[in-house]
Amino acid sequence: MTTSLQYSDVEQAAARIEGAAHRTPVLTSTTFDARANANVFFKCENVQRMGAFKFRGAYNAIARFTDAQRAAGVLTFSSGNHAQAIALSARLAGIRATIIMPKDAPALKVQATKEYGGEVIFYDRYTENREEIGRRLAEERGMTLIPPYDHPDVICGQGTAAKELFENAGPLDVLLVPLGGGGLLAGSALAASGLAPDCKVIGVEPEAGNDGQQSLRKGEIVHIGVPDTIADGAMVTHIGTHNFEVIRRRVDDIVTVSDAQLVETMKFFAERMKMVVEPTGCLGAAAALHGVTQVAGKRVGVLISGGNVDLSRFAQLVGA
Repeated sequence: MTTSLQYSDVEQAAARIEGAAHRTPVLTSTTFDARANANVFFKCENVQRMGAFKFRGAYNAIARFTDAQRAAGVLTFSSGNHAQAIALSARLAGIRATIIMPKDAPALKVQATKEYGGEVIFYDRYTENREEIGRRLAEERGMTLIPPYDHPDVICGQGTAAKELFENAGPLDVLLVPLGGGGLLAGSALAASGLAPDCKVIGVEPEAGNDGQQSLRKGEIVHIGVPDTIADGAMVTHIGTHNFEVIRRRVDDIVTVSDAQLVETMKFFAERMKMVVEPTGCLGAAAALHGVTQVAGKRVGVLISGGNVDLSRFAQLVGA
């Protein structure tokens, strides 16, 4: 499969979501810079609407619906952030949303999805295939399926976060991006291709779920079992097809960090920058903080992808 996605598609998505999505702040920390020996710029999508970058892609996709699609509604599957993003975007568009979520999804994310007006249907992520369930229900109900990452409109919407980061921070040598299914990484790579073609784009996964790293090195999509990691937003078994075509062409490397490194990064954000960041949202920062990838002496962009974590779980992790 060959994708024709380009930076111009990210520009169009940016125009589409303007006024709906927040233009989130770019923050710095002298303490982080000293520890990483780099000049680091954090794009804080933890303060995006519904608490994560996912709102960008969901809103962009739904904004392109035809009248017939709007009348039938939208359906998706997600462990949490895309679920909330679709539910909120659907509410803003005045259409119905059905969300398929794993029964062990974080309670905060389930509750928020329902409060945004989404109908939640649970499944067992270890014994059932959410993609099969999604396709079946979408066909039965006549709804449009917008998957969490393997969709051109979602990819381009997510890329607007990196677009804003480049616009605010100026030239960057390295961009570190959390990697789950690949929507944010693929979109960020498209943004870099248009605004900073010399910037190295690096995806960061949890050690237990390095399917993206394996895929990039093998040159084809690698499937794995459900990863055992605290980064629930990266508990995917494979990268999306649309995503991988962009990643294969435009991403320089994919590295991994441990759950322990994610916890240390969560603590840093809470103690030094007064921010709540979910484990998945810490992936890129953890790579810089712990020297997983070479950033010394460089201008580095870090995408903080989200801040949706149960407070009891947050306290348990950072208090350990």
